[in-house]
Amino acid sequence: MRIGLLTEGGYPYVGGDARLWCDRLVRGLAQHEFDVYALSRSQDQEDEGWVPLPPNVRRVRTASLWTAEDDDVTLGRRARRRFTECFGELTAVLCGAPGGSSGLGGSTGSGEVPAAGRAPGSGGASGGVSVSGGTSTPEADRFANALYGLAELARDEDGLAGALRSEAAVRTLERACRAPGAHRAAREARVPDLLAVAGYLERALRPLSLDWYEDNGLGAVDLCHAASGGTAVLPGLLARHFTGVPLLVTEYGVRLRTHYLTAPDAPPAVRSLLAAFHGRLAAEAYARAEIVTAGNTHARRWQQRCGADRGKLRTVHPGMDARPFAEAGESPDCADPDTLVWVGRVEPAKDLVSLLHAFAEVRKRQPRTRLRIVGAPAGAEGAAYLGHCRTLAAQLFPDEAEGPHAAGDNPVSFEEIGGPELPAAADAYASGAVTVLSSVVEGFPISLVEAMLCGRATVSTDVGAVTEVIGGTGLVVPPRNPRALAEACVALLRDPERRARLGAAARARALELFTVEQNIEAFHGIYLEIVSRAPIRRVVLDEAGAPLPFAVPAEAHLQVRWADPSPSPRLVARGGPGWVTEPPVRATTPVPAPEGAR
Repeated sequence: MRIGLLTEGGYPYVGGDARLWCDRLVRGLAQHEFDVYALSRSQDQEDEGWVPLPPNVRRVRTASLWTAEDDDVTLGRRARRRFTECFGELTAVLCGAPGGSSGLGGSTGSGEVPAAGRAPGSGGASGGVSVSGGTSTPEADRFANALYGLAELARDEDGLAGALRSEAAVRTLERACRAPGAHRAAREARVPDLLAVAGYLERALRPLSLDWYEDNGLGAVDLCHAASGGTAVLPGLLARHFTGVPLLVTEYGVRLRTHYLTAPDAPPAVRSLLAAFHGRLAAEAYARAEIVTAGNTHARRWQQRCGADRGKLRTVHPGMDARPFAEAGESPDCADPDTLVWVGRVEPAKDLVSLLHAFAEVRKRQPRTRLRIVGAPAGAEGAAYLGHCRTLAAQLFPDEAEGPHAAGDNPVSFEEIGGPELPAAADAYASGAVTVLSSVVEGFPISLVEAMLCGRATVSTDVGAVTEVIGGTGLVVPPRNPRALAEACVALLRDPERRARLGAAARARALELFTVEQNIEAFHGIYLEIVSRAPIRRVVLDEAGAPLPFAVPAEAHLQVRWADPSPSPRLVARGGPGWVTEPPVRATTPVPAPEGAR
């Protein structure tokens, strides 16, 4: 099987959130071929280079989202009119303005823009799913028609990069925001807001101008697998629209949720318009995809809220490599019984302030207890937050050391993995009896799974997918509640037998549900399921002239004649080369044509 793997800011680059699981997936499915289509996010990412690629990666094609070169495409009068109509309709949907002004809601009036948005064999533009999770809506149709209209224009004109960055695009967005019926946040957009939104849309829509969708590109793969939502899914949508390639969408974090979490201080107009774009694009991706997978039920609920059909949803937990944690997991008694451990990226969402206040309460009841905070800061904000936490630790324990830098004197130590004491993550978890997670925002808690693989009892806040991951093998408390966090930690510190039972149960659960092997097996089954029911798009022969697997259905190898009682020409299954058209033949008992031939 040949898979087109679509990534944004991840594999095959050294950095990126999706790099590890993509690399494990490609290496674990060595029997299949992968073509990687990667979108990079920064110059630094490109400078760091790629990870070593396995032999089953046939080729890699990349494009930049952080900078754009001028495509030297000058649109003619009719093309400019088409662009204005399509982009105007797309922005009108984002602003909540009624349709009809651009012509895409029905007849264009000029005959230049057909009813776009119908992929081969799709039967319609919406796929039967709306943002509210119900049936198709006019807004979903309008967004799809506008999006695929822009894609067809980009294909006809060899790109739209210049048009999307033009003043005309900004003015089109402004007209949509000022149109009667637009929602309040859009109407109040100022010039800086319009420029920010237009710039974001230009970057997000850059895949429209790529030359990835011909028969020598994504048109040659058996299925497209988007490793995330957002911009990464656009090449898959266009490959499905132009050539009928089936699409699989995998999300370990829903882009709309990420937008809400990472842009809380953005102006209301920018926040509202970009949220509308993410929501509409997600709904279109879910409608077009054959199957949509989520990394946990928390993300799955977000997908349903954004319009995903329940029948398409699967939960595939991220696969963790259990081998680095095997030694710690098999010898849990080596841990210091008086040490709490926190591991992760240092940032405000981890709420280390509450953890430090909780630890002050723990020290009152268990004076010998120590706390090891292990992790590096995430960017400038994380560095500032780390400094604040160091200062708070010095204030909470002023009489025990000169400062929090003295790891041997102060009960709180701030450390990073890679030093002489903690050369690897497993050493951090093995150094303590209880692992603590204090986050106020969390997706899939990777550090919690690592602690479980090490056989450690855990105390966690009830956020994101924590309860789903723990499953009764650890203690869960409300977020931002230092007293509850302290009481749970004290309960485990005082009861070594309970710690041992919970740790053993946690390790068994992690080995059953969260390993690389289960992740690879799940996706292998999904690949086969999608391809087995996908329509035949072409006949592919090997060097000997025999059909390649999945190129023709199994019925084609049977020496029988499939008859269609209708008087029209029919498709006949032959033993070797594939399908041929022959005159109609009457059959006493009609036999239905194979599914791929319908």
